[in-house]
Amino acid sequence: MKTVIFTDLDGSLLHARTYSFKDALPALRLIQERRVPLILCSSKTRAEIEVYRERLNNRDPFISENGGGIFIPAGYFSVPVGGGLLNDYTRISLGTPYHEIRRHVVNLRERMKVQVKGFGDMSVEEIARLTGLGRGEAALAKEREFDEPIVFPGDADEEFLAAVEKAGLRWTRGRFFHILGNSDKGKAVKILKRYYESEYGRIMTMGLGDGFNDLPLLREVDHPVLIPREEGGYDPRVDFPQLTKAKKSGPAGWSEAVLGLLEP
Repeated sequence: MKTVIFTDLDGSLLHARTYSFKDALPALRLIQERRVPLILCSSKTRAEIEVYRERLNNRDPFISENGGGIFIPAGYFSVPVGGGLLNDYTRISLGTPYHEIRRHVVNLRERMKVQVKGFGDMSVEEIARLTGLGRGEAALAKEREFDEPIVFPGDADEEFLAAVEKAGLRWTRGRFFHILGNSDKGKAVKILKRYYESEYGRIMTMGLGDGFNDLPLLREVDHPVLIPREEGGYDPRVDFPQLTKAKKSGPAGWSEAVLGLLEP
């Protein structure tokens, strides 16, 4: 039976502050040896994920911006893949276009007089300071297609989030709040699972994540794993009977969980 792994990046495969995957190398080596598809599924943009695909020598499909887009390398599956062509990918767009999300965020902010700020309002330098990314990667974080990360000056404004929902959009939360359309990581995972099943027959799936925005992903896989936060503890909003909780945070916990599945 073919194993397919779906994973979040920040706080899971990548260290939450340094963005290093060094502690995950033992599992990553085994994944490559066994030719296990590793699907990166993140709130990051396509441009950001492409950087990590190169660093990881990853050639599998990936999911960007909390399920907004699925990108499948040309010729990856033998079965036909629906979607539009973009560079060397077939792109399946599930999310609302970014310019529409920005329009709603700006309109709601002005109407409600809320001091919320999105990545679209920030300079590259501001995003670099906020995220700890280098300037180059912060610039890639601005190349958004489906999802707007936002920050509040203090506590989250619940009335603003309710207005987002009333406007027909959704929100989720990872490191930041994210405003998006009718898409999530789980819907994207479900689509890719069907393609893998068409290719290989019955498959076994594993999913790893550390936060609330990973919940839809984790609910779609056979072996869901929740990674604890670096500061300690698990996201209390992510809990269901089939869930396994990793013992260590970040890439060390990620590696331990993956090795536990691949080397029982």
